Amino acid sequence: MAEPELGLRFQRRFLAARQLRSFPWAELEQNLRTSPDSSLLVDILHKTILHPLCVKYPPSTKYRRCFLTELIKKHESAAAEPLDELYDALADILNEKESTHCYKSYLLPTGESVTLSESVAIISGGTTGLVTWDAALHLAEWATENSTVFSNRTVLELGSGIGFTGIAICKTCNPKTYVFSDYHPCVLKQLTENIRLNGFVLEPETTPHIQTEPQGQEAEATNCQKPKLTVAELDWGSVTEKQLLDLQPDVIVAADVVYDPEIILALIGMLQKLSTFRAGRKPPEVYIAFTIRNPDTYHLFQAELDKVGIGRQIIPAHSNSIFLYDVQPNVTLLQLFI
Repeated sequence: MAEPELGLRFQRRFLAARQLRSFPWAELEQNLRTSPDSSLLVDILHKTILHPLCVKYPPSTKYRRCFLTELIKKHESAAAEPLDELYDALADILNEKESTHCYKSYLLPTGESVTLSESVAIISGGTTGLVTWDAALHLAEWATENSTVFSNRTVLELGSGIGFTGIAICKTCNPKTYVFSDYHPCVLKQLTENIRLNGFVLEPETTPHIQTEPQGQEAEATNCQKPKLTVAELDWGSVTEKQLLDLQPDVIVAADVVYDPEIILALIGMLQKLSTFRAGRKPPEVYIAFTIRNPDTYHLFQAELDKVGIGRQIIPAHSNSIFLYDVQPNVTLLQLFI
């Protein structure tokens, strides 16, 4: 049936707060003209604004207001029967105060979701690390299709940001240990909160690393062993020998960390250090996803990798788009050989 499917497409876009122009509005209008009763709009309303996930973890006030306003316009233009629920929902939102933070929820193939508290602004607290970027979605999609890379292994994520990729991998790929890492204090704070938000409970120890252990707060699709999670404050430029010896990852991942020449040099230096301090173990597998915004920066990254003898290969684009993008991103996924 077309109607429930349409409602689910609205739901996926809405919970992740995708741009409103990406919604199937034309299809909705056509359906309303064909069948002007309110059942389709009620279905969409309950899959979006009134969905339990949205009620508990709502997208921004402005976003919900604009969405409902557009939904009401489509309803009125189709001369459909009045629907008080739409106007009641809008009245509730108009009484809310704007917040500097909002929630976005991304539905996983397992039926679970990754819900994140994000900054409303792209740059906040002097960092761009408080929002989720497309490369993080792309890397998580690839990981879910290649879960054997992570299953029962120790994974280190460099530049975790607010946690999307790592939380998605922990929920779908069954790693033995997952180390989230970042450096900016605001990002580390938000990252820790998002780990809690997704059913992982912090242990009492908070220094030097914040230890977290997932708890059974939500029903799991499978009875897989849950990973041990750690949040580490990691400065690539001044990482200590002890930190490197403690990490010992089997797999390293990173998303959107190749956007600035200085960061590129620090990243390559960090990878070299991680390769050196292996206590006799083989080098880790490395996977890095990034959006090519400036070809010169990408060429610099390639040149610096060549300079230190780090090999690379491009991993072909994956077949299945699990998460929705506002614009199809120009994301490259590289495997590095350190």
